[in-house]
Amino acid sequence: MSREDFEIAVGDALDEVPPQLMDLLDNVVFLVEDEPPEDDPDLLGVYDGVPLTERGDLFGGGMPDRITIFRGPTLRMCRDRDEVIDEVAVTVVHEIAHHFGIDDEKLHALGWG
Repeated sequence: MSREDFEIAVGDALDEVPPQLMDLLDNVVFLVEDEPPEDDPDLLGVYDGVPLTERGDLFGGGMPDRITIFRGPTLRMCRDRDEVIDEVAVTVVHEIAHHFGIDDEKLHALGWG
């Protein structure tokens, strides 16, 4: 899958997130990178920021939180285009959940691991 097609898949996954949930995202940008950090080569996505549950009343004015979806490991783990699209959708929801303060343990219990 080309970089452009992968970015479209991420955009399509974001389009599937309910609008009322997207409206609650606060100062978040979504990025696509080819590869994750060398120390975690199988990482599919990452949330980098301060979850809403940890923000105090005076929080604000900072750089946006970032959600990055990694193309390389996603393509390597999936057998076909449909599987890539499904995995991207799961990864997008997983990382958005981190923005709302939901940890990996809870996400795995909910089937979004």
